[in-house]
Amino acid sequence: MILTTTPYVEEKKVDAYLGVVFGEVIIGTNFVKDIGASFTNFFGGRSSGYEDDLIEAREEALNEIAQRAQSLGADAVLGLKMDYEAMGADGTMLMVTCSGTAVKLKD
Repeated sequence: MILTTTPYVEEKKVDAYLGVVFGEVIIGTNFVKDIGASFTNFFGGRSSGYEDDLIEAREEALNEIAQRAQSLGADAVLGLKMDYEAMGADGTMLMVTCSGTAVKLKD
């Protein structure tokens, strides 16, 4: 499955537009990571715990959109867009969404 932010795949033509597809993932952080992040926030630096969660959520969202596109018979998802948002009453949940257009490519 080709996933691209561009509106086309080089040297390929679109045979059919199959519709907009989405991948959505919401993950929660845990108490230990929150404590570590509070120290990072106070002293400065990067929060590897949160970064690892973000990477995992992004990969899961991309896998989900690829599976949904494949179920439509797509060869690619064009115009891929990703969005990130903190959620929950205390902002300790992370939502990652991606969307794009599933297409069938000419051989």
